[in-house]
Amino acid sequence: MYRLTILFLLTLLACGRGSSQQQTTATAPPDSAKVYRFGEASRDGIGKVYQSREIAQVMGHLGASWLERPEREQEERTDLLLKALDLKPTDVVADIGAGTGYFTFLMAPEVPQGKVLAVDIQPEMIEYLNEGKAKRKAVNVQPVLGTESDPKLPANSIDLAIMIDAYHEFSYPREMITHIASALKPGGRIVLVEYRAEDPSVPIKELHKLSVAQATKEMKAVGLKLLKNDKRLPQQHIMFFGK
Repeated sequence: MYRLTILFLLTLLACGRGSSQQQTTATAPPDSAKVYRFGEASRDGIGKVYQSREIAQVMGHLGASWLERPEREQEERTDLLLKALDLKPTDVVADIGAGTGYFTFLMAPEVPQGKVLAVDIQPEMIEYLNEGKAKRKAVNVQPVLGTESDPKLPANSIDLAIMIDAYHEFSYPREMITHIASALKPGGRIVLVEYRAEDPSVPIKELHKLSVAQATKEMKAVGLKLLKNDKRLPQQHIMFFGK
């Protein structure tokens, strides 16, 4: 019980309710200095600014228990999110920042003739995903170890990419979205699920929220446009972008 309590507290601290999680180190992509500004980090950020937004600290694998908490469905209404995606049985979906696979394994039965590519940059999360795949016999789930700047997805290979409370923590958001956009099939969609920065009543720290205006600005920088903002979730935007 003590260990679970510590894990829970660490997760709250990292995911917008508190302290510092160390970023995974990676070689900076070429020209990144032209895209980002660097300064002193705020309490919940990493000191790296993209499109006037400081990037938030990342949640590490110690937060696994928070991702799998029993009350998550009711708090975040993941059932409504699943309906909003309107998945087709043959769709190939990339769950970017999949973590333990909580939402990966909810999507998998919706695409029985397709598959879910569960992408994460932490080997520990890939282990969780492989364990979950074996436990559930989810043959259409494929864990993928990406990097901070590249999700390692083949070009023209996916119908939809979804990032749930993850995009605001990307160390290289421009590079990541550029790669993800290249992986989209014609008519493919990118979905950002983010806590509403416009709503001060949402009990999440500011750097772990994202407004529609800010998200639209950042997606426009890589040639994407807002297709729809679905408002059915209690605290989060469901923002659909396309080419």
